[in-house]
Amino acid sequence: MNVYVLELAKQLAALGHVVDIFTRCQDTENPPIVQVADRLRLMHIVAGPQANVPKKSLIQYIPEFVENVALFCKTEQLTYDVMHCHYYMSGIAGIQLQKLWSTPEKTLPIISTFHTLALMKNLVARGELETEDAVRLDAELELVKMSNAIIAPSESDASYLEYLYEADPSKICVIPPGVDTKVFHPISKAKARQFVGADPKEKIVMFVGRIEPLKGIDMLMYAIKVVSQDEPELPLKLYIVGGDISQDVSLWSAELQKLEKLRKLLRIPKVVKFVGQKPQHELAYYYNAADVVVMPSHYESFGMTALEAMTCGVPVITTNVAGISSLIDERKRALLTSVNNPLLLASQIEYLLTHPKTHAEISAELKAKVNTLEWKNVAEQIVEVYESCLK
Repeated sequence: MNVYVLELAKQLAALGHVVDIFTRCQDTENPPIVQVADRLRLMHIVAGPQANVPKKSLIQYIPEFVENVALFCKTEQLTYDVMHCHYYMSGIAGIQLQKLWSTPEKTLPIISTFHTLALMKNLVARGELETEDAVRLDAELELVKMSNAIIAPSESDASYLEYLYEADPSKICVIPPGVDTKVFHPISKAKARQFVGADPKEKIVMFVGRIEPLKGIDMLMYAIKVVSQDEPELPLKLYIVGGDISQDVSLWSAELQKLEKLRKLLRIPKVVKFVGQKPQHELAYYYNAADVVVMPSHYESFGMTALEAMTCGVPVITTNVAGISSLIDERKRALLTSVNNPLLLASQIEYLLTHPKTHAEISAELKAKVNTLEWKNVAEQIVEVYESCLK
């Protein structure tokens, strides 16, 4: 989501619009105002402790956040034409700011992008710790009613909003996320593998993303076990890119520790490699080093990592519940898998690793398709949504 907000804001500013981003200050070293680019600023607003706070604890600081945003804008004599709220907590703040800033003559329009939906996350949750609470669901339902427009990343999320949240279909605009083709583009496999320190002979399967249960990484590891048994001579390697592995394993997140235990349980410690988080400019090398990228999510509103990999010309196998799956037509069904089906996923990984001609054709076709999703094109579509709310 942070990548989405920043890249969209940069393109809006490049198109001539003045954009201010308000976010909670998480570090006393954060300057109050950061000039990101011409016409684009980032404001760090104090709300609660200036430190990292567990996500579900943040809601208690929203009133202070709203108060300090309003005070800042009053002091700086700032007014806005539209307010774009990303995620439900920003939406809660947005509704409160709308009440403060609207007049009898003019109501400040709210545009909402949820990025993920609580009802869908709860559908695939594995236990109470993964479920979203009633506060989030109530906030999303209220935002659906209060928003002048809702930007959904995929047709599937648009349908969920319409049928599960009873959103007015006329409010919903389907606009997929964008991709920065200056960062994500084909790089020679030899160069990419040298950069990431990979063996040129390895057959690399890669996961990139947050380390959390709904991402289905455990299912991918099961599939890798199947491939390693079925093709014992294949120099197979699974790279898991994401999460903080900078400390001792005992200090890793609970989900990373669970995956580490699974790696040992399945007896594939030499096949699976935890890479940790990587910045955007390095991710391009990791994607290009891969033979196949897999996104095995139980739910994915779209799937920006899949989009980035496709832009690099790398085939991506994704579950059919991900929003990006709509880009994959009938001729590329080998790229669509089902949730929690490691045998099917294993057969698809094997096929792509052992059929280089098919691999190359699929990569070229998908790259041509996703190159139309540059951030500039996405920003232009979103500007049209803003303008429609001002009429």
